[in-house]
Amino acid sequence: MKLPAAPAGGASRRRSGRPEPPNGLLTGCSEQTIVTALKSQHVEEWSQSALPDSPVTPQALSPLLALLLPRAAQGIISGRKDSQPVWEEYVFADTVETALGLLARHQGKAQLIAGGTDLFLQSQRGQCPATVMVDITRIPGLGTISEKDGYIHIGALATHAQVAASPLIREKAAVLAMACSRVGGPQTRNAGTLVGNVVNAQPAADGATALFALDAELEIAAADGTRWEPISSLYRGVGKSAIDPRRDMVTQVRFRSPGAGWGSGYQRLAKRRALTLPVLVVAAALQIEGDQIRQARIAVGPVAPTPFRASDAEGWLVGKAPSDEVFTQAGQLAAAKAQPRESALRGSTEYRRAMVAVLVRRALAQALESCQGRR
Repeated sequence: MKLPAAPAGGASRRRSGRPEPPNGLLTGCSEQTIVTALKSQHVEEWSQSALPDSPVTPQALSPLLALLLPRAAQGIISGRKDSQPVWEEYVFADTVETALGLLARHQGKAQLIAGGTDLFLQSQRGQCPATVMVDITRIPGLGTISEKDGYIHIGALATHAQVAASPLIREKAAVLAMACSRVGGPQTRNAGTLVGNVVNAQPAADGATALFALDAELEIAAADGTRWEPISSLYRGVGKSAIDPRRDMVTQVRFRSPGAGWGSGYQRLAKRRALTLPVLVVAAALQIEGDQIRQARIAVGPVAPTPFRASDAEGWLVGKAPSDEVFTQAGQLAAAKAQPRESALRGSTEYRRAMVAVLVRRALAQALESCQGRR
């Protein structure tokens, strides 16, 4: 089955009623043949594409999603014949300006979509008020990962699998590679984007927690221009983001390229090793100069409505010689400030607070080992 190249020029659209397949993709086939082919071939290919050296890009998936998502919205893929469409129109944009123009034209009824791993489920549950989806996966240049002028830049279309496999991220920001490698399963990592992980604003998000430890910023494009915002300013609570995907578009993430003496660590506690949200995650970064800690960053989730920076522990670490005793004390300081709620899914407040201390100590020890390995 051959996937066609994306058409050029402006925006193309698919009505959710009976979307036509992209040119060259299973033309002349019945709907049932198309669905059978998608199930038997592409789902299997996705499950095999999670190897670190062969991530799938959103651009490669977009012709398939053009056919699959609108049909799945009607319950065709799942076999639910009584399902109602979760959106009325599916539109492709090929520039940032086109995407913003489409959002403005629909006046709050349109929303951006890239990987769609969270958004599609939210739409099915009635949690997304938008009736028009603006697909940005055909916008060139948004899937890159690069280093420029002392910053590492990650485009809005970079998937978790791409970030986890990137030699640049593995070398200079291993905490982010480790976090992205633990998101969901292979299918989710190959479709879901790191930026989507941030915009979704969940405190348990692996990639977003690592970005907190890297002091990341996001570039946001809007009708009145573009601006950079620190990631910490974009969270308003559980699932509540300062970024409105019906008006704004995140185009990239950046953070300072860690220089000499930097190392990072990532610890995750969950009920199983894959396909589950974490009970607790800790991302840590240390800069060692001589025999002392010059800088420390510790991000923890989900122990508050947003990913939590343990600033007391960070300040206490600066100027001290790294040791198990010092890391243990830092873990206790972080635990004292954590505010995990009682949860039948994730455990009691006492248990999770105690585990904050344990995982912070482990993440700091891992970061120290990384520092020593980079010297």
